[in-house]
Amino acid sequence: MTVISIQSQVAWGHVGNSAATFPIQLHGIDVVAVPTTLLSNRPGYPTIRGRVLDVQLVADLLRGIEERGAIESASMILSGYLGSADIALDVADFVARAKAENPAVLYCCDPVLGDRDRGMFVRSDIPPLVRDQLCPLADIITPNHFEFEFLCGARVTTTDDVIAQASALIARGPATIVITSAELAGTPDGEIETLAIERVHSDKTCAWRVRTPRVPISPSGTGDLFAALFVAARVRGLATPDALSHAASGIHGVLLRTAERATEEMRIVESADVMLDPKPRFAAVAIPAS
Repeated sequence: MTVISIQSQVAWGHVGNSAATFPIQLHGIDVVAVPTTLLSNRPGYPTIRGRVLDVQLVADLLRGIEERGAIESASMILSGYLGSADIALDVADFVARAKAENPAVLYCCDPVLGDRDRGMFVRSDIPPLVRDQLCPLADIITPNHFEFEFLCGARVTTTDDVIAQASALIARGPATIVITSAELAGTPDGEIETLAIERVHSDKTCAWRVRTPRVPISPSGTGDLFAALFVAARVRGLATPDALSHAASGIHGVLLRTAERATEEMRIVESADVMLDPKPRFAAVAIPAS
């Protein structure tokens, strides 16, 4: 089992591949990690060194792993923060080649574009490419609430809104949509929702939700970690509701450990136990059709 993970890399901290590689490996899955950036640390610190990689270098790395047979052995391709429009286009080309060469490979697009607190934090030419080029190629997408609204082009405030808009997105490509950090009418105070909507037949979708207690911290990289845990669960054969439960429960455990340590960066390595076997485990509950 192999995951090709294409996203940012930092020397200090846990975002992008620096948040995703270890958790996927922890589940017994090989990772081919292709960087789109090489940075000393994430933005938000007083200084940052390094840069977004030139598209020619990223393209060479992708060609290189293709020559080593990575596509043939891959179960999943995961993309996250891309850094430039040129890289987004090259990743789209790579995914298309991979699907032609290995029809069994799945593609999970984590559309790392922004969040409610900061708005869009990528260059303005990247979001349309993610929406129009990458998401239609994807089997799975894992936007947060803010990114989901951008992809839909509509405000989403209720569970019915989520299901309706997700169904419209599914018609354009992805079979499974997972919305993290959902803030909806009806969400109990002190909790946060993660929802999954999936096409199960050509004319039918199913939906599930997981509610977890809100932890009063918001470290960077939680979306990257969630996508990694969800992908790892799916690659290991878990169905979407079980993968949703596993990833949401694992994230909650990591956040609790991080809050206990009062650190800016997630305590990923020391949280291996709760990522592999989360306790408590929060169940995914089916959302009945309205």
